[in-house]
Amino acid sequence: MMKVLLIDDERLARKELTSLLEKHDDIEIIGEAQNADEAKEMIGRLNPSLIFLDIQMPGKTGFELLEELEQTPEVIFVTAYDDYAIRAFEVNALDYLLKPVDESRLDHTLDRLKERLNKDDNQESESQNDATLTREDQIFLKDGDKCWFVTLKDIKLFESEGNYVRVYFGNSKPLILKSLNNLEKRLIEKDFFRINRKFIVNLKEVVHIEPWFNGGLQIKLKTGEQLEVSRRQSAKFKELLSL
Repeated sequence: MMKVLLIDDERLARKELTSLLEKHDDIEIIGEAQNADEAKEMIGRLNPSLIFLDIQMPGKTGFELLEELEQTPEVIFVTAYDDYAIRAFEVNALDYLLKPVDESRLDHTLDRLKERLNKDDNQESESQNDATLTREDQIFLKDGDKCWFVTLKDIKLFESEGNYVRVYFGNSKPLILKSLNNLEKRLIEKDFFRINRKFIVNLKEVVHIEPWFNGGLQIKLKTGEQLEVSRRQSAKFKELLSL
């Protein structure tokens, strides 16, 4: 699922783009921002994988916003002006769309992006060390300037955030560039179980299990967090833990 943030000071422009994106089942619009400052806060908090960005907005421009970001999502500029196209591609924008947005052009741009992301995932999968990780293995994690060397058994859970995974251990929760799907392939299921699309849980951290809605389960961790096991994964979960 591609998480998308719309950044435009015009409500009607955001509404039009929302309508065009609705037919794409693999795209989730996670928020809308009206200016650069609001967008910067939401990007840091929501970690979108793609932003649709207007250039001329009250206060800072779209280009000024990009200069302030530590990590930049994929960018598609959407603007009423064609004066900035060269500069847009200088900052590695995926595309530069003029308002009103042409639907076929938008679809073509998204298809190119999805194709590239799939290719990157395949290359990551091929290039990474495919050895299965045991609970006693130590792994190296890096988030910005901070680094950790962590024993796998000390990790409580992994949480998917777009193209990244947040790793929870101790009082730390760094964000690493890794898909949850690729990570799942390296973990032993009886140690770390994928409870739903968003979480992989260290089963040693589970202290309570109870039935939940629609045939699912709810688990409680030692830290007090309560998480839902999807209906699909619940049957597998019960089978895995049964005698």
